[in-house]
Amino acid sequence: MAVDGQVSTGSGEPETSDSLRTFGAVVQALREFNGLSREEFGALVGFSKHTVASVELGRRMPDVDFVEAAERVLGNTGALRAAAPYLARKPGLAAWFRQWARLESRASTLYSYECRLIPGLLQTEAYARTLFRNQLPPLDDAQVEAQWVERARRQQLLTERPNTAFSFILEEHLFRRGTGGLEVTRGLIDHVLGIGELRNVEVQIMPTAQEAHAGLDGPMRLLETPENKWFAYCEGQESGHLIADRQVVSMLQMRYARMRSQALTLRDSTGLLQRMRGDL
Repeated sequence: MAVDGQVSTGSGEPETSDSLRTFGAVVQALREFNGLSREEFGALVGFSKHTVASVELGRRMPDVDFVEAAERVLGNTGALRAAAPYLARKPGLAAWFRQWARLESRASTLYSYECRLIPGLLQTEAYARTLFRNQLPPLDDAQVEAQWVERARRQQLLTERPNTAFSFILEEHLFRRGTGGLEVTRGLIDHVLGIGELRNVEVQIMPTAQEAHAGLDGPMRLLETPENKWFAYCEGQESGHLIADRQVVSMLQMRYARMRSQALTLRDSTGLLQRMRGDL
């Protein structure tokens, strides 16, 4: 099982796809049915006529704001909202992860709670390759290499966006499992300790000896955009769900805030990781 979606095997601006072209054709058909030019429709949804044209021609991945605004203008049929999670254009990157990745790349705040695996943003190469090599169906060498290249590229967010506030809450057992063996685990702990020293990154450990906490329903991620809009993302096996509903996002924010108070402090989390590293 791999977290953070299925990564790309390509580079640069992705090509179009059948799903994008189909989505764009539906937008165009609904727009024309409502008697709107691209310029008129763009004014109503808050995007330029050039962006509208790019979406309709399948050249541009519509973001959440475009989809929601288009739904309102074109009759609230629910068709665009239902189709959006299945859009894909970049080979290998799961459609259900794509929208989140786009939001993540420009987020001003990013929170992650993980109870299954170390999040992709914090993984070492050795840890990540262990996960890739154990995927089913199996990946060939080229696919494993492409997976790591994409993950390493995404990890640059931590250093290239120093004004983005990152918070990670990780279950203690993720380190104690020993994924990949002792050397891989030693390197992983050293890496996470190093990342935790960045001014814009906070890493907290949820101790195993915690009878209950607010995250028992599973992993979650939350982010805030530069426009101060919040989104959430929850991922399972071969599936993921981007959440824009304000009430649901607010509920998840409440849970995350509670978990931050239930996890070890930053200092105690560092101390626990250091002791685990010393025991290996």
